[in-house]
Amino acid sequence: MVGGEPVLARAVRILSVFEPGRAELGVAEIARASGLHVATASRLVGQLVEQGLLTRTGSGRLRIGMRLWELGQRASPTLTLRAAALPFLGDLHAVVGHHVQLGVLDGDEVIFLERLSAPGAVVNLTRIAGRLPLHVSSSGLVLLAHAPPEQQERVLAAPLERRTPATVTDPDRLRVLLARVRRDGHVVTEGHVHPDATGVAVPVRGRDGDVVAALSTVQPHDGRARTLVPALRAAAHGIARAHGGKDTAPD
Repeated sequence: MVGGEPVLARAVRILSVFEPGRAELGVAEIARASGLHVATASRLVGQLVEQGLLTRTGSGRLRIGMRLWELGQRASPTLTLRAAALPFLGDLHAVVGHHVQLGVLDGDEVIFLERLSAPGAVVNLTRIAGRLPLHVSSSGLVLLAHAPPEQQERVLAAPLERRTPATVTDPDRLRVLLARVRRDGHVVTEGHVHPDATGVAVPVRGRDGDVVAALSTVQPHDGRARTLVPALRAAAHGIARAHGGKDTAPD
């Protein structure tokens, strides 16, 4: 423990600064982003490099190491869900085009396990291992709608980020929207994450019927999005069956 904070906690702070769009950083950048002194960051970075959790590029900058990826792949509890989903994601993508993705709840965010896209597809700001606040995206709204009531209230009580003018940030409006998601079994969000994109999402249920993931597609504003709900539901039921979840017929 150094300065009251465990060394492991500081190492996690360093690893956490490698976010999407920040795949390669220098030691000074890591120190600023993690809030650590440069000397402390430099020492911990050296130890992380020795363990293969970070790697140095030819220019001396740092990237996430293959060892960290290997450990993550070995340990992730979502691997079986992702493996079960991939064949259905491929079939769904062939039908709907643009983007299809699978997201799960992690804290008060949605994290995306997989995404399939096409050349020339509409803009999509999500990515594999990327996160979004629950109230912003179609996937997040599905997961939030089926989260425990205490988690819903915690999210609604916190400041709600507005990504676009269409993002719903009023708690009362969000409560109405979440009730509609539970009633309809799907959600369509036009321009909530990006002004040019429409998200459509449905739940994927586990063995006990609880929602374990959200299956979604991102489409342009061409009026087609709502027609894709049956295809999404069929794929979600297929994923649930393959993953050993609740076997129910599509609506």
